[in-house]
Amino acid sequence: MDYVYFLANTSLTLRVVEFLHKGYLPVRFMSVIHQIDGWLIRVKLSEHLDPQQHGNFQAFMNELGIPHEPNIRIQMAMWGLETGQSPVAVMQRYQVAVVSHGTPDREEIEEFRTQFVRGLGYCPETLA
Repeated sequence: MDYVYFLANTSLTLRVVEFLHKGYLPVRFMSVIHQIDGWLIRVKLSEHLDPQQHGNFQAFMNELGIPHEPNIRIQMAMWGLETGQSPVAVMQRYQVAVVSHGTPDREEIEEFRTQFVRGLGYCPETLA
């Protein structure tokens, strides 16, 4: 079961990571892609949720972002990550910024934000 959402900023993305770390859901992996206008996350579960779990998770995600149907390039990038291609290879092939893939990782996301802001010299709204 997949959940793909668009989130406006880093703080919201980190809230999803924190929620998933609580262990309520059988997370297979989480992919995080940064775009100029926000963040795309894909949460792949290892098994289907019961209707109440699905509704609760969907309600949580809808509070933070919006369900998203990525364009074909992003779909191919996400598929590449799922099939075991390295994040670097996926970034080169599809020209996307893969921030994290695998176990939800707060440190990778925060490090990306720190380096990006340092390079720009200011913090854009999407990295807040």
